[in-house]
Amino acid sequence: MNVGDRVRLLTGTEEGIVTRLLDSELVEVAIDNDFTIPVLRREVVVVAQEEGNNFDRTAPDYRVGQVPGKNANASKKDNSKRPSQPSGPAKPAQPSLQEALAAVASSGAGMAKSGGSSPVAGGSKQPAAAKGLFLALVHQSPELLGVTLINNTEADVLFTYGEETSARPYRALAADKLGPKASTKPLSFLHMKDFETWPAVVFQLLPTRLNGDAAYELLTKRQAFKASTFYSSQRPAPVIGKDAYLFQLDEKAAAAIAPEKLAEEAPAPAAAPAPAKPAGVDIAALKAQLSGDAPAKPAAVLAAATPAPAAPVVAPPHEFDLHLEALRPDTKEELSNTAILRIQLDAFEDALSRALATNMHEIVFIHGMGNGVLRKEIHRQLSRNKDIKFFEDARKEKFGFGATLVRLK
Repeated sequence: MNVGDRVRLLTGTEEGIVTRLLDSELVEVAIDNDFTIPVLRREVVVVAQEEGNNFDRTAPDYRVGQVPGKNANASKKDNSKRPSQPSGPAKPAQPSLQEALAAVASSGAGMAKSGGSSPVAGGSKQPAAAKGLFLALVHQSPELLGVTLINNTEADVLFTYGEETSARPYRALAADKLGPKASTKPLSFLHMKDFETWPAVVFQLLPTRLNGDAAYELLTKRQAFKASTFYSSQRPAPVIGKDAYLFQLDEKAAAAIAPEKLAEEAPAPAAAPAPAKPAGVDIAALKAQLSGDAPAKPAAVLAAATPAPAAPVVAPPHEFDLHLEALRPDTKEELSNTAILRIQLDAFEDALSRALATNMHEIVFIHGMGNGVLRKEIHRQLSRNKDIKFFEDARKEKFGFGATLVRLK
């Protein structure tokens, strides 16, 4: 399962696009291109491209006034009941996220090449596109942006792509070779509503030419996003021929390495210096301490050398509430579904470990109903814990299916 795959939820009929791989068990899925939810990998299945061909499932066509994700279900109605459209030149429909990804994937080897420049109204020619390597954030839907690398040069480019966040210094997400005058398929997806928490993207770029007569230095570019400069960066992107938020990655072009520098032998590693003897060691005092004839140490020294006792483990309450307003009552910032789920799972794991350490017999976790993602993840972790005797839904007359009773060994 990769970013950009179209998937179907096994617990319903909803379909969406994988926009992010959160960890080995969890992915982020955009439903109807508009809102995202974290889903366990085993709860979704990839929709094969052949399914649409065999079952005649065509992509939804959006009429005038429709926006992908907000009224996409309107396209599923019977076409025969639609009023006839007035004759005249047809207006191009806005592509859906599924159509955009399918077009990118069908271009071969994960690269999308330009199909020629379109004429501008009035017969004027478009200005020549700037040469270089670009980061382009392209709208896949009104709220969803695809992170794309554009190579508007005559050379191939080897690249790696990763992201930096405050919680994780670096995470590698993609590595590939991009041909000249080409663009990648979306390497990841960013949501406009999460702009304040967007990660910084990191590219490593190495230009190369087959049978070329020069080698180039590696370019490393880190791009963070600020509102003051982001919204003013929107302009037509080269190669793909679409408007995008565009950032040039090679303002300073990669320098060619001189042949004589390549021929230089790498210097031999310097020998490690001999370890220096500790200064200020009194040999006579050391011998006296080893023989037992040394004077007693002062009380202050003994007190400083004695480690402080560890703080006692506090048992959690018998009914532990995992709702965000109970865990963080003072928080006012809007968090994404993924961030909320991580906070709840961390609190659950901490409470369970404290309950086991303090020999509690049982504990009730109040997780609520919701979409069931938190409940399923809690039950999965409990089923793998050998210190759990059993678990079940707790007091349905009080909590319904919104709480789980855990009996500890």
